[in-house]
Amino acid sequence: MADLLPLADAQARLLALAGLTAVEEVPLGDALHRWLAASLTAQRTQPATDVSAMDGWALRFADCAAPLRIIGESAAGHPFAGSVGAGEAVRIFTGAHMPAGADTVAVQEDMRADGATLRRAAQGPPAAGAHIRRRGQDFLSGAPIAAEGQLVTAALIGLAAAAGQTHLPVRRRPRVAIIATGSELVGVGETAGPGHIISSNGPMLAAMLADAAVADHGIVADSLDALCLALESACDSADIVVTIGGASVGDHDLVRPALARIGAALDFWRIAIRPGKPLLAGKRGDVIIIGLPGNPVSAYVCALLFLLPLVRHMAGAPQPLPRETMAIVTRPLPANGARRDFMRATLADAGGVLHVTPFAAQDSSMLSRLAAAHALLVRPEQAPPVPAGASVPVLILG
Repeated sequence: MADLLPLADAQARLLALAGLTAVEEVPLGDALHRWLAASLTAQRTQPATDVSAMDGWALRFADCAAPLRIIGESAAGHPFAGSVGAGEAVRIFTGAHMPAGADTVAVQEDMRADGATLRRAAQGPPAAGAHIRRRGQDFLSGAPIAAEGQLVTAALIGLAAAAGQTHLPVRRRPRVAIIATGSELVGVGETAGPGHIISSNGPMLAAMLADAAVADHGIVADSLDALCLALESACDSADIVVTIGGASVGDHDLVRPALARIGAALDFWRIAIRPGKPLLAGKRGDVIIIGLPGNPVSAYVCALLFLLPLVRHMAGAPQPLPRETMAIVTRPLPANGARRDFMRATLADAGGVLHVTPFAAQDSSMLSRLAAAHALLVRPEQAPPVPAGASVPVLILG
């Protein structure tokens, strides 16, 4: 196994091949699930002035024990124009501007109005300044609100909108071209004869690549000339070209000869993982080429470990690699060999503790097991046997 590249080394070499895509300013609604290419600052102050945090009464704390005269109302968008003096109160609603002169809000349950007179009906506000959202409590104009590299979530879009931003600086989505290889393949929806396989990997990978702009270049038969033409065409418009199948050592595995013919430089080939050993990576000009295995589970695992991290790295993610977490294995596991193994498994939550159960069948062609899996149970290289109840690393899927 000395010729197999360790996983971490292969991931590092792949990411080192790639630069970041260009920065673009996009409307808020187009920035979801992308990474900020620059820090953000607030363009306004929120709240712009002191406002009430509750429905109640704006008054002076020193006066709240005595009967008060009601002199008006302050509602959100319709502030009270006057000033609160000694012995006076203003009806106020959540989000409304605090009237001048008032320093406290008494919640409505603590007070009782009788015509134009207000009296305390319960304990009242606990201290001066109670139930007031102070100017700038959320953010001040010019203050930082998000850092470069932060993932744009729905909450961040809301924050940016409230802070006066209309567009966000993000990196252009990497352009990914997918080429499926193999004369045995037929397209989705086509009739598959006894010797045919429906090309399921392309749709699967496209669904995984939500962070990219994906172009499906279809199926290429086992012809060196046809594959070279497809690769050259894909390289003209993509940042990443992904081939599926044809990366091993069989007579019909043509990806490596095709890459050599079109002038691509192979960086590495064959990784010490299971499934997915035949993965390869190289470059033609500025275009990165990844050759994925043809077996569906192998293609999925390699996309999770290599293709997705590459796309996210190019799009500005500061930590693009998948993160392991720990779970309790429910059955004993034998010792592992020289390749890191990624076993399809289910997860169950027992009182806040994750329990993982690997499937008995782990064949890399079985999409049914992959679709039913919640996680990949990770068995490091040369790992000793582990008993049921031991803590093991997992990659959670979905």
